[in-house]
Amino acid sequence: MEPSIFKFIYRYSLRQQVFLVALTFVSFPFLYASLELPKVIVNEAIGSTDFPKPLAGVPFAQVDYLLILCFGFLLMVLGRFALRYYVNLYKGVLAERMLRRLRYQLFSAVLRFPLPHFRKTSQGEIIAMSTAEVEPLGGFIGDAVALPAFEGGTMLTILAFMFVQDPILGLAAISLIPVQAYVIPKLQRQINALAKERVRTVRKLSERLGEVVDGIEDVHAHDTAELERADIARWLGTIYNIRYKIYKKKFLIKFINNMVSQLTPFFFFSIGGYLVITGQLTFGALVAVLAAYKDLSSPWKELLSWYQLKEDSRIKYEQIIEQFQPAGMLPESLQARHEAPVSCLAGSVVCSNLTLEEEGGLKVVDGATFNFDIGERVALVGPEGAGTSAVAKLLARLLTPSAGSIRVGGVDLASLPQAVTGRRIGYVGAGVTLFFGSLRDNLEYGLRHQPIAPVTHGDGERRAAWEKYVREAREAGNTDSDPDADWVDYAAAGVADAAGLLDRTIHVLETVQLDRDLFLFGAHSTVDPEIHHDLSVRILEARFLLRERLQAPAYRDLLEPFDYERFNFNMSIAENILFGTPVGEVFDLQHIAKNPYMLSVLKQVGLVDAFIDIGLQAARIMVDLFRDVQPGDEIFARFSFVSAEAIPEFEAIIRRADIGGISGLGAEDRQRLLSVPFPLVPARHRLGLLDAEGEQRLLEARRAFAAGLPSELRDAVAFFDANHFNVAASVQDNILFGRLVYGRPQSQRVVGDLMAEVIDALDLRRAIIELGLACPVGIGGSRLSAAQRQKLSLARSLLKRPDLLVVDQAMAALDPRSQKVIMTNVIEALDGAGLVWTSSEEPDLPGFDRVIAMENGKIVGQKDLRSDQAEPPLRLASPQGDV
Repeated sequence: MEPSIFKFIYRYSLRQQVFLVALTFVSFPFLYASLELPKVIVNEAIGSTDFPKPLAGVPFAQVDYLLILCFGFLLMVLGRFALRYYVNLYKGVLAERMLRRLRYQLFSAVLRFPLPHFRKTSQGEIIAMSTAEVEPLGGFIGDAVALPAFEGGTMLTILAFMFVQDPILGLAAISLIPVQAYVIPKLQRQINALAKERVRTVRKLSERLGEVVDGIEDVHAHDTAELERADIARWLGTIYNIRYKIYKKKFLIKFINNMVSQLTPFFFFSIGGYLVITGQLTFGALVAVLAAYKDLSSPWKELLSWYQLKEDSRIKYEQIIEQFQPAGMLPESLQARHEAPVSCLAGSVVCSNLTLEEEGGLKVVDGATFNFDIGERVALVGPEGAGTSAVAKLLARLLTPSAGSIRVGGVDLASLPQAVTGRRIGYVGAGVTLFFGSLRDNLEYGLRHQPIAPVTHGDGERRAAWEKYVREAREAGNTDSDPDADWVDYAAAGVADAAGLLDRTIHVLETVQLDRDLFLFGAHSTVDPEIHHDLSVRILEARFLLRERLQAPAYRDLLEPFDYERFNFNMSIAENILFGTPVGEVFDLQHIAKNPYMLSVLKQVGLVDAFIDIGLQAARIMVDLFRDVQPGDEIFARFSFVSAEAIPEFEAIIRRADIGGISGLGAEDRQRLLSVPFPLVPARHRLGLLDAEGEQRLLEARRAFAAGLPSELRDAVAFFDANHFNVAASVQDNILFGRLVYGRPQSQRVVGDLMAEVIDALDLRRAIIELGLACPVGIGGSRLSAAQRQKLSLARSLLKRPDLLVVDQAMAALDPRSQKVIMTNVIEALDGAGLVWTSSEEPDLPGFDRVIAMENGKIVGQKDLRSDQAEPPLRLASPQGDV
């Protein structure tokens, strides 16, 4: 990256800047003519009586002559401002392209930062510098050359015109400019120093704010809110003092400029007036000079503003570039796009005198020397802090050794391009990073290095838009790779196409025991029959087959199927009325009690008062049961259909009902009680509030709801139909087509096993897992558990078939049994590839070839399990002594 902003401008926009300057020079004749013509109009067209006057050899009367000159003046003004419009538009485009280029370069630099640098620099600081802080630089880059050329040329043209009219007035116009040129830069340099200090202080404030947000639990736990407020207040006070000093100097500059702009007219009126009175200057010339001076102040102010912006942009650019060039960055050439095929790693991994030193001289790895063949399975063991994780990162080329070397097949690992290390070495760490998108996106992330197959952008507008995008990307120095292309390297996964990759993915998921989780994700997903028509038909087949199996006496009382003519005790009252799945918010539980159509249905069948009465009775029971239960207790989620926060509200409603009866309650209280019965599930809550007559009236409400549903609400409910697929229900609900009976502990397991048999019988498992792959992981993988995230990270590395897989404490979130099973599966799945598995103790599994023990960053022992099987386990030291 260029060290100064002007070198950046010169390197990437010299041709465009020269073009802008050329356009600026073209506008100056128009400017001069627009200044000269008013004088001619006043003196010759208005003030003269000598007519007709010739113009281009043709005589014109006074009015005609005046109109021609006026239209000529208008033409010059239009020409001047048309040029200026084009110049400003071109500058805007140039500015945005250069800003896009700069941000792209900054992001590319971030991708090459050494990993330890991220421990010293917060992500908030990097984001702020890459976005908000560089934003003003774009505007300056567009004006960097064109603005001083345009405004300076405009100013010189106006001054030249003034001197032509009268040299004395010209001198008066420039008499105070030297004062501004001397004083203002000195003040501006002081402002720049303060601005630099302000930027540094704001960054520190951002770091502190981020630190407090990350540690908010400790702030609450230790009651240190006032301490944090005091510290932040001090930072805010520092920023205030800096800004106050900037304002004083900034407005002093403005005061000087305003004073100068008012003093110069004093000279014009006094000196110019004297010259007009004595006949040494025409009145038209004085008017033209005054008009010209009015135009002179604007370019001069623009030049002063440009100077201020230039200094601010220069400092800001240098500060940003300084932050984006830390020591130890990965050379740009090693991260370049790699078109050639990547060869497999072979030979031995030889680590010689490997040393990793952190700040302060602490040696995390100290002179480690060891070697193993690329295909060996190595256990790297040692207690916490022994340096095993650091060695694992060094082997994966995530860290660069401070001394020593790692050679793979005789080649220095540090010299290999990232296309080799990133594709042929897999690394799975304890901290898992997942990107926003689907499970499939994250699993295939290690296969997406560059576009493999382009997509068709069609013809017409879509094609033109794509070609414009490519042109602009190249003009801005960005990559023109198509984000919508097929980036998946099927060959790297050992398959030929997407179908083969799905088979391979399912196999990898089974290896890391994530296939059941993906199956459950898919089972709880919805299916669009228009997109997956065949799948929706097969799910209906599974429904019919499950229904047959459930007829057996052993299963008959475990599931209550949906039946339009019967009340379902295992569905909520709201579901019983809808007899379908809500689509959107119109009829969901939070809005259904206030829905005008639902209220009209309840009134039609006479259920409004009954619902309010049931709501009051249920509220009494809930208050009695849960009055002393703490908010957040699991009992609320299991047994209550009102929230803990709502208990005091219902207590108040009950007191008012006891005093004045239900009829004495206000509209808001009645509405609140009316909402209570909707989430009630008779079989689950067992409150005894619904009798046989109530069931029949709810069935009547069901029929009234379906019969009178307005056309605009038809899409708000997907009704249950035994012979049709429900687009709003999950795959599981579509297959079950009913509700599990509450109070039967075995029902979920038994029916689940039966449904699994049906799915396997119809060969649906693969399709459902594929649905699970489309599920979003959430921001940072928030929708997955810690164990699921670690399994997914391991599967991602296995999917790309690395020659060497480094697993660094990556199964910490799993129980020991699961760790052991997955470790065994991984060893079997590597198929000749190498493995380095870090652990706190020597593994007791077959399949490992070598154990390397570390303590305090040093290698303290090695054992070849293929020849030393009889040797005792390696002894590792702990801070408390040998273990």
